[in-house]
Amino acid sequence: MRRSSKRVNESVDIVRLTYFQRLWRNMRHYPSLYLLFIPVLLYFLIFKYGPMFGAVIAFEKYRPARGILHSQWVGLKNFREFLTGPYAKRTIINTLMLNFWQILIGFPAPILLAILLNEVQHTRYKKVVQTTSYLPYFISLVVVCGIIKDFTASDGLFSDILASFGFPRENLLTDPRYYRAIYVASSLWQACGWGSILYIATLTNTDPQLYEAATIDGAGRFRCIWHVTLPALLPVIIVQLIMRIGNIMSYGADRTLLLYSPAVYDKADIISSFVYRYGLQDLNFSFASAVDLFNSVINLILLYTANKVSGKLTGESLW
Repeated sequence: MRRSSKRVNESVDIVRLTYFQRLWRNMRHYPSLYLLFIPVLLYFLIFKYGPMFGAVIAFEKYRPARGILHSQWVGLKNFREFLTGPYAKRTIINTLMLNFWQILIGFPAPILLAILLNEVQHTRYKKVVQTTSYLPYFISLVVVCGIIKDFTASDGLFSDILASFGFPRENLLTDPRYYRAIYVASSLWQACGWGSILYIATLTNTDPQLYEAATIDGAGRFRCIWHVTLPALLPVIIVQLIMRIGNIMSYGADRTLLLYSPAVYDKADIISSFVYRYGLQDLNFSFASAVDLFNSVINLILLYTANKVSGKLTGESLW
């Protein structure tokens, strides 16, 4: 009794401590853990928080020779120039549409693959399917996009297949009608298997007795999936969806830069590629920084909103 009451008193004292007092107490008790944390902390301070100071050039007419502190201050001029310019509507709509199709098709695909693999009883066949689905992820994106360009060329594999059915030969990647379909399909092929790993790991840790109890109650395979598998995956699905929505305005820049061309700008030009062209190709650093800062603010709003809505509807959220 004395020991238990002593532990209770210690826990109460810990709760009464302020945040910094608890931090200092933990640092004294677990110094090795905090020493291991130092490189991670330095990484974020140097490469994540340090460069935030450079965002001030979005409000300046930045000139490298003058530096950040001595460049002319222009306020919100760069933001107004983008939002009232001819490309704001096109790039914002393209970004939202491309990510809408990515979420609608690409997000549930790894979940479905994980559920299907979880239902496979033949261990060797299951391992073969898993390995096969993982392999495309390890192929360099540059190589993948090069293959796509070759296959979609007027003399490529896809054109040969279409020509055999009587369709005219054309470069599919330069046709705005097909760009988004090619983009989403290539992303799905490359990332679906790798994205399913997290869900497969979650299902591996699911208690088998839940399936046994459901089977005893008369549930078939689809009922087990609905009442056992999906609830086990739900917390992970929600967290992944919140993070995906929070990155909706920045996702897909690398694949876009490797696949798009001026012929498909009307459907392919997104905010990230627009920032790349103006910032690195045209050397308009201030304007590109303003667009990217605007993009980041929208991402932050979407992340906060998605987290709030998820917390109220499902009880699951990031914070």
